[in-house]
Amino acid sequence: MATIVTIIVFILFLGAILTGGYNKELMARFRSHWLWDWITTVDHKKIGILYALGGGFFFIFGGIEALLMRMQLFYPNNDFIVGRTFNELLSMHGTTMIFFVAMPLLFALMNVAVPLQIGARDVAFPFLNALGFWLFFAGGLLMNLSWLFGNAPDAGWTNYVPIAANEYSAGTGIDYYVLGLQISGIGTLIGGINFLVTIINMRAPGMSFLRMPLFTWTSFVASALILFGFPPLTAGLFLIMFERLFGANFFDVAAGGNPIIWQHLFWIFGHPEVYIVILPAFGVMSEVISTFSKKRLFGYTSMVFATILIGFLGFMVWAHHMFTVGMGPVANSIFAIATMAIAVPTGIKVFNWLFTMWGGKIRFTTAMLYAVGFIPTFVMGGVTGVMLASPPADYQYHDSYFVVAHFHYVLIGGTVFGVLAGLYYWWPKMFGYTLNEKIGKWNFWLFFIGFHMTFFIQHFIGLFGMPRRVFTYQPEDGLTLINQISTYGAFLMAVASILLVVNIVYSYRHRVPAGNDPWDGRTLEWTISSPAPFYNFAQLPRVRALDAFWHEKMNGRKEMEPAEPLGPIHMPNDTHLPFVMTLGFFVSGLGFVFRSNEVGVLGLIIVILTMFVRSFEKDHGYHVETDEIEKTEKGANA
Repeated sequence: MATIVTIIVFILFLGAILTGGYNKELMARFRSHWLWDWITTVDHKKIGILYALGGGFFFIFGGIEALLMRMQLFYPNNDFIVGRTFNELLSMHGTTMIFFVAMPLLFALMNVAVPLQIGARDVAFPFLNALGFWLFFAGGLLMNLSWLFGNAPDAGWTNYVPIAANEYSAGTGIDYYVLGLQISGIGTLIGGINFLVTIINMRAPGMSFLRMPLFTWTSFVASALILFGFPPLTAGLFLIMFERLFGANFFDVAAGGNPIIWQHLFWIFGHPEVYIVILPAFGVMSEVISTFSKKRLFGYTSMVFATILIGFLGFMVWAHHMFTVGMGPVANSIFAIATMAIAVPTGIKVFNWLFTMWGGKIRFTTAMLYAVGFIPTFVMGGVTGVMLASPPADYQYHDSYFVVAHFHYVLIGGTVFGVLAGLYYWWPKMFGYTLNEKIGKWNFWLFFIGFHMTFFIQHFIGLFGMPRRVFTYQPEDGLTLINQISTYGAFLMAVASILLVVNIVYSYRHRVPAGNDPWDGRTLEWTISSPAPFYNFAQLPRVRALDAFWHEKMNGRKEMEPAEPLGPIHMPNDTHLPFVMTLGFFVSGLGFVFRSNEVGVLGLIIVILTMFVRSFEKDHGYHVETDEIEKTEKGANA
């Protein structure tokens, strides 16, 4: 009871602070602070930077977890990290890297680039955009608190039952996983809805669907996959939450349940998730290769339809993760054929990238190096994916290091290479200066070599019979040297990651204004100042063709023709309510983790009250007047 009273008093105090009822002078000073500006922002460009910072923050945790696992596997019969602790590292590394690193870093690029590429002044739902970020961050923070309180999740990133049931994983570890992913999943879902509506409704005049840049197209399809892919995961998480917290029996065979239900629900989400994180990377590569080859993207229309087809087929292949559970030869054959078929539209993309570079005036910037390195790396991941698509072969590869190697070739060789290419490419649009190219190339080569050292050899570790998720092996297995090479590669990737941070610091200290268009770009984001003004476009541009800005350049025009006269621009107000609502979810999650249903319900009450306040808030935004726009534009062009 004392705990509940304390929390209620704290919430009332916080509410008084946030509404200015406690100390108006103190509140006025706080609201003028830079921290308050970032907590309450609804500017999509700032939210993109927040996503990048959040993804980078969790990348540190995920990277350290990976290095600790590789250190344990450096010697046979090593006892550095064993048993449950190794399982916790394994589970947290996989979950963190997929949900709290890959996803937010891609959302960072989407927030920065997509509204600018379609000629919009903002996203469709700025409030939801801010709420999506804070929910993602709260979910990741909640899950990583498990390291502080002990009992981290230990059932693998797939969280298979019955291993994840109370009987086999006692304590609070799996609860952090279940509740953290539910909170962050809500944020991702509303983020996907926001981008779907933004791209459908807020394109500039003249920008038809088949004039949209490829990055916008891939973000659009990925958002659709989020819309249909996350609900099955949420349903599965609800089932396991009720089983762990309230004694339900959805997965208990003795009580009439079935553990295979969890596998189906997880992989109905899990395989589209692969395309959720790889499709935007495909879009980045398309933008980078086209820009630095000085050519229009070869086969643009086929690329668009290949993207849609990948999204469609992505929902038809989930059970290839389950070939060994006993579904039978008919089901296995159907999913095998669908899995092999999805290689066709992916192959179309690869050939179109190669043909785009063919005959082009290629400029090997750091972003272009990542794009060129991406192609053979991702193809290797795709080839091993087709190998895994054959059920008889999969019986041999399944749960071996061969699968680990395949997965990382797709997720790092695809998604992470795409994110790094996008960061180097759009960095001047985010901050107004470019990252140092010399340090950037060192960053690429160290990361590229370290990656292949780490994971190429893991194919052979798997073929030699080493299972995944094991913390040791025997000297007579003959796996010592190749495990050590893999560990050296992981540390080389860590050095490359540190070098990226060094590059950011060095480039900031020696920054030189990059100008509107440092790369001689092709799309609308390069028509405005760097960094972009808070209203994006003083006048909405009129789009006449694909690669709208390049089209104008080729016709002798240095600027886009405006589609409207200069006038006042309506913008949304900043708001603290997404942060408060997220605080409620976070309190609720902590309450249920520690089996305090009262605190869990209290957190949900905070969420409902915040929604109630938002529903009756008369916030109509504000207008940026013409003289302020002219002053801002004059300052940007000075």
